Amino acid sequence: MPRPARVSPDRILAAAAVEFAERGFGGARVDRIARRARVNKAMLYYHFKSKQGLYRTLLRRMFTLAGERMRAIATGGGAPGEKVDRAIAGLAGLIREHTHFPAIMLREIAESGAHLDHQTLAALASVPRAFSLIIEDGVAQGAFRPVHPVFAYFSTLAPIVFYLAGTPIRKEIAELHLINLRALSPDQFVRHLQDAIHRSLARDVTPAS
Repeated sequence: MPRPARVSPDRILAAAAVEFAERGFGGARVDRIARRARVNKAMLYYHFKSKQGLYRTLLRRMFTLAGERMRAIATGGGAPGEKVDRAIAGLAGLIREHTHFPAIMLREIAESGAHLDHQTLAALASVPRAFSLIIEDGVAQGAFRPVHPVFAYFSTLAPIVFYLAGTPIRKEIAELHLINLRALSPDQFVRHLQDAIHRSLARDVTPAS
């Protein structure tokens, strides 16, 4: 039996990202993904074997890319504080490049990571592991107060994911003139978060009385 004509897997993955973001893993349908990618289902199965294989490949690529970017920042030049700023901007930029990813991850979190296998979890773990290098270096240099690096990672990631995932809701609220959100650009949010994380890591933080 002849192989189907080759189509870039990236086109299928891009279509899958939209479907999984809109419907989650359980609600996603291979036929809709194939139609959106303008391929037949045989081509999709040829590249990814199954819906599960497609889903996990999509997540692994995203996690691997994020981990590589964080590690490049962690092992690059600059003071720990500068690296934290670059890491925050890098995470926000990556999510803005892949706008469907927050919805996919929030759905997966709501389902307790039911569809994540060992290989996907290993790719996921590469992100906080790389970010932790920045925090550990800052603590060792005396630039940051002693803090668990994983706590620092989630204190950084969660606001980014929720802020960017909420973009459609903020837009609707603004259009209804319910709250003035005109000044709340993603770039301004990144600067606000950088300032907040710097203050949370500062050595001279005094507990509230």
